[in-house]
Amino acid sequence: MKLFRALTYGIVSLTSLSVAAQTPPAKHITDSVVPGAEWVTAAPESVGYSSARLEALRGWVKTQDTGSMMVIVQGRVIFSYGDVSHTSKIASVRKSVLNMLYGADVFKDQIKDDALNKTVRQLGLDDKVPFLPMEENATLIELMGSRSGIYIPTGNDGQAKTMPPRGSELPGAHFIYNNWDFDAAGTAFEKLAGRDIFKALQDDLAKPLGMQDFVLGQQKKNYAPESVPPEFAMYLSTRDMARLGLLMLDCGQWNGKTVISCDWARYSTYVATQFRDINPTGFRNYGEPERWGYGLLWWVWDEQMFLGNAYIGFMQGAYTAAGTGGTYITVLPANGMVVVHQVDIDKNYRAYVSPSSYMAMLSMLANSWCGDECK
Repeated sequence: MKLFRALTYGIVSLTSLSVAAQTPPAKHITDSVVPGAEWVTAAPESVGYSSARLEALRGWVKTQDTGSMMVIVQGRVIFSYGDVSHTSKIASVRKSVLNMLYGADVFKDQIKDDALNKTVRQLGLDDKVPFLPMEENATLIELMGSRSGIYIPTGNDGQAKTMPPRGSELPGAHFIYNNWDFDAAGTAFEKLAGRDIFKALQDDLAKPLGMQDFVLGQQKKNYAPESVPPEFAMYLSTRDMARLGLLMLDCGQWNGKTVISCDWARYSTYVATQFRDINPTGFRNYGEPERWGYGLLWWVWDEQMFLGNAYIGFMQGAYTAAGTGGTYITVLPANGMVVVHQVDIDKNYRAYVSPSSYMAMLSMLANSWCGDECK
């Protein structure tokens, strides 16, 4: 059995453990609220954060290419910057939203091994160049984990420079951030669900969550001349992405209803690829503060939650969606927090907030905690 398959199948058997391990402290559940037509705003001190320190964060954010930003604690907005209603391309954040669509449809009732283990051939996937015999064995779970071993160009010049030669890696054996995998996983969703991906986004997520700015007609499939699976480009506002983050924080529940499978949400945000195994190497710079591994279509902090009340840091159990330019949906279960950061690459394709600059923002949030002393 392949290493990745053995690892991820082991996670399936430990689903209940990962759910318990990543559940936030009880106060973040009993005190939490869900937004209605509008978000609820709260004084930072009411949930243990310092307004003065958050204003220092605002000063830092103003020096960046940040378009807008929101910080949610226990379902309440404690920090907002910029026009959070503005919609723009969310870049690779779309991949984590795709994961949520799987949890709202294909895997809503249960995690189906027969679907996860379907090969690209069984899924009815193909491309303009034929699959190599070894590539035909790549499965859906390997597409979601970016471990298919299928290195067909997608029109992304940056990724093309880092891709191994075709046929050099067995499916499941090697992680490399690969848009072919993600785009193929989007096509596979449409085949398994029998639905258009953007219609599913509208019906399964936008409507149930009460998104305020979602427009179906803004969503767009982009086709590259080199490849068949399209990029499923999504356009969302910061405040609507925050609803997605809160849904994940609350394990797929929204106003007492199951929108996505809790088991799927937790299964997908468990470290399947450790930081040390992330490729290309530019994504694992040991000189930088971030330590993101990878789950299934989510970046996952390479330090898991523990059973009981053990706590080892602000980032414990965190996971994030991340897109070009510096767009993020970051979920911090140990703190009952969701952080959404938007960079408008439609307005300025050169706009960029570096990972280290974003990590500085998260660090400032961590240091804004004042607990009961500031209430």
